[in-house]
Amino acid sequence: LKSASVFPFDQCLLVFAPKAMLQQAFVPQRLFWCRCNAALYGYAQRRQVTQKSPTDVHSMSKLPGLNELVTLKIAISNTLSSRPGSLLPVLETLSRHGMNLTHMESQLHQYSFGDATFELDFEGTFEDLETKACIRELKELPNVGKLTIIPPRMVPWFPTTLKELDDARTTLDGGTALISEDHPGFKDEAYKERRNSIVRNAVGHRHGKPIPIVDYTEEEHETWRKVYDKLEILHQQHACEEYLRAKQKFNRQGAMTRDRIPQLAEVSELLHAATGFQIRPVAGLLTARDFLNSLAFRIFWSTQYIRHYSNPFYTPEPDVCHELLGHVPLFAHPDFAEFSQTIGLASLGATDEQIDHLATLYWFTVEFGLLETTAGFKAYGAGVLSSFGELEWACARSPSEECRKAGGLTAYEKFKNMPCPQRVSLNARVASKTAFPITTYQPQYFTSSSLADAKGEVMRYCDTLARPFFCRYDPFSHRIKVTRSIERACHTSTADLQASKQAAYFENMQLAE
Repeated sequence: LKSASVFPFDQCLLVFAPKAMLQQAFVPQRLFWCRCNAALYGYAQRRQVTQKSPTDVHSMSKLPGLNELVTLKIAISNTLSSRPGSLLPVLETLSRHGMNLTHMESQLHQYSFGDATFELDFEGTFEDLETKACIRELKELPNVGKLTIIPPRMVPWFPTTLKELDDARTTLDGGTALISEDHPGFKDEAYKERRNSIVRNAVGHRHGKPIPIVDYTEEEHETWRKVYDKLEILHQQHACEEYLRAKQKFNRQGAMTRDRIPQLAEVSELLHAATGFQIRPVAGLLTARDFLNSLAFRIFWSTQYIRHYSNPFYTPEPDVCHELLGHVPLFAHPDFAEFSQTIGLASLGATDEQIDHLATLYWFTVEFGLLETTAGFKAYGAGVLSSFGELEWACARSPSEECRKAGGLTAYEKFKNMPCPQRVSLNARVASKTAFPITTYQPQYFTSSSLADAKGEVMRYCDTLARPFFCRYDPFSHRIKVTRSIERACHTSTADLQASKQAAYFENMQLAE
């Protein structure tokens, strides 16, 4: 070993310890010992789960929670650090005391031949007698020059259980602020009270309780039917095949028909049976951090109120039409569900900057993603699929002049002569840093050849994020499991960051004459 690194086990085996010893130290997580670099326990491991026996998969549920890990920094004496097997006594001691490693990281001095230092995370607490005995024995090993107990790493707050999602649903609008002057229902007091009553039910909902049933009026069902019928025609032209098949399946099961507004409970039940995703009611538009965090649990937050009947083809806010006709069908597709959850897992404990990048990547895929097929551009993003005008603008080779003017971009000098949007191949790193508007059609879309291709690009990007720990969602206990000892800071919001970013987008945009 010649430089400081977090190195893979194949190097570690040659210099420090036998392969069998490392395997034993990482039992029962046999899945993880093969890679101990920065992505030791990243998102790639989920791809291997399907290749394991039921016993192997079940053993993964034994990974520790946030307060069940110990981190030690162990320096191997300089005189012994370069000898084969010099890490072996440390691993033998851990194994003898039943300590199960979850993370290993090495560091060498870059410009001298000093001690080789290892950070080891393993299951246990400092109150455990076995942990105390193991630490005492490690300190007495002749090849251990120094042993330091590392305190938990402080990370931004994130939910670790389904119940904690109750504390992760901060809305940008407080549930009502989106009823502004441009909203068709702004002056309709009866509509606003109806909407507010539905919002109050969502606010009062808690994990474990049944999803509130909304007794929709005939007027509301009629609004749904008008939206459904118009979108159905456009979907046949511009929606991707995966969306059409999923929507048809919901339709056959009576949960997504034109006749009535579906209840979230019935749709959630069918969705859960397909991919494990579930729906929970929400008061309004969530902040980026809270919304992305929920995807890690395969939870999708949905509003239950519907747009104003006077203008069924326009709404300035997400409503039940957008949620159910835009988002829900594709959450029943395995590839789409997996890369949505991957973005969610990557958001747990992420910095505000990383949340901003992940939310932007989500915007250009889950909300406004396109597939480039032999039949042309097809939409898989919910923001496109639930918008009459944007379906044509995003997917048609030559959008009509009426469509172009309806999108709002012609009001700005930069876009006033744009005949059609830019469509570029999805590069997750580029997409995550691309500015976008939320009040007009998109001037640019990112395309993939398939949902599987989009999933692969998103997952590769998430694997590159610098993280102080790695995590996964355990479907047996419905908890987030981590690989390193961490402590969560106080809950913060990204609402101000999102608002300032949108203001900055239009701030320097010159209006067209």
